[in-house]
Amino acid sequence: MDDDLIGTQTPPRRMTNPEESLALLERAVPGLTGLRRRTRAEIAWAGFEENLGTGLPSDYKHLAEWYPTFAIADFLLVRLPEPGEEDRSLQATRDTLEVLADAWLEPGIGLPAYPAPGGLLPWGESCDSDKFMWTTTGRSPQDWIVTVASRSGAWWHYGGGAVQFLAEYSNGTLEPWGLPTIDLEVPPC
Repeated sequence: MDDDLIGTQTPPRRMTNPEESLALLERAVPGLTGLRRRTRAEIAWAGFEENLGTGLPSDYKHLAEWYPTFAIADFLLVRLPEPGEEDRSLQATRDTLEVLADAWLEPGIGLPAYPAPGGLLPWGESCDSDKFMWTTTGRSPQDWIVTVASRSGAWWHYGGGAVQFLAEYSNGTLEPWGLPTIDLEVPPC
């Protein structure tokens, strides 16, 4: 199971404030703020999370309230629920989980897909089929770390939240380990 584990990168300080993480991402990705909503979206999180069977990290929810789904550098697609489209987003998450369980996780890195205890829950993917997920362990979703599974079979962990990961991947703070460096263009998806 651990044969293709590259390792774990831990940020010097894990950001726990969603506004701080989002501000770091906005500084790291020029043009991102051009996609920012004028007002905070009202997403039906209670029903979404209840139907998913778990809460979600506050940084991700904060990002979704201010941004639609977007791609960084035409490479990394960040899927975010849209107001009024929560059922569609939930179904897309379930469909992705099914693909992950069948084709990626069990025979690949040997980690289970969510809803298995500690299972991986996707939040993004690359145009090269790399997967960006949370490892759902800890006291709460705020403790979840990011797991990256590359199509080459190598995988690694990042000891921070998804939004901090996006910022540090985009600004070059973290080592991309099997991923390309980011060219900072943000076309809408």
